[in-house]
Amino acid sequence: MINRLINRRLFVRLLATLTLGVATFGAHAEDYPKKPVRFVVPYPPGGASDVTARLIAEKLTESYGQPFIVENRPGANGIIATEAVAKAAPDGYTILMGNVGPNAINAGLYRRLPFDPIKSFVPVTLTTTVPLVLLVNPSSPVKTTQDLIARAKADPGSVKFASGGPGSATHLTAELFKEMAGIDIVHVPYKGDVPAMTDLMGGHVTMAFATSIAAAPNIASGRLRVLGTASKNRPKSLAQYPTIAEVGLKGFESVSWGGVLAPAGTPAPVIASLHAHIVKVLAMPEVRDKLANLGVDVVGSTPEEFATYLRAEIQKWTGVIKEAGVTVE
Repeated sequence: MINRLINRRLFVRLLATLTLGVATFGAHAEDYPKKPVRFVVPYPPGGASDVTARLIAEKLTESYGQPFIVENRPGANGIIATEAVAKAAPDGYTILMGNVGPNAINAGLYRRLPFDPIKSFVPVTLTTTVPLVLLVNPSSPVKTTQDLIARAKADPGSVKFASGGPGSATHLTAELFKEMAGIDIVHVPYKGDVPAMTDLMGGHVTMAFATSIAAAPNIASGRLRVLGTASKNRPKSLAQYPTIAEVGLKGFESVSWGGVLAPAGTPAPVIASLHAHIVKVLAMPEVRDKLANLGVDVVGSTPEEFATYLRAEIQKWTGVIKEAGVTVE
């Protein structure tokens, strides 16, 4: 009799908890957002992350009827912005425009971070990918990726590659290329992709990787030659160029990606709402066209797919960093 009474009370308590949970779920979904939402970008205005965030923010403002305000917080390889979001209240009113550098590369680059790259965030959706391209000076006798590899093997250390700085995506992509091709090439770091490409155009270095967005004007003007793309498949905007995987380095892939994340603990209904609205925005023809014109490929994944992708990217770049012995001060 006592056991029955205890079981009945437990059942009633469980039912009440479930009922409250359902009610809370509905309340979060219906009430969000009640005030402006901060959309933090870890880079200055004008780059791919900023452009993507502003396009999304504009459409979310329209669909939700509350302002989504882009807040640029550059510095410390994206750590400043990423930490700010990780430590923000988990209520959906602060979200992050994540990127391969701050959210994946930094995990292997720094011994200690003021946040956990996985546990501090809830993925919402992978928004976009931007292919990296392998570039040489147009006057170079190197015409193909195979030519470049052959030259590097014939004269180890003679090929110099420029990057946007130690630990940058362009640096680590070249290190991955070096590892997979089995060649010895020399790193020449610069303070950003622009000075790196300037010296490549000046003939001071042999090769460089850059995002298609950063390289586009110089490719169009003929000041840089594309040998191949580092994407898995040929991007629509660069369909005339082979992928590096196609021409011998099977499995070679490196893209700069963007995705929306929220602080860990953000209610599931809020994440579901943000996901539904952002994916809808990414499907809009005017948004897709604007991003495609910049060489950006639109994705729009589920939160679970983004979480899996993020873990794989952290593992991949941590391996490259260890193999290459990359360190930052």
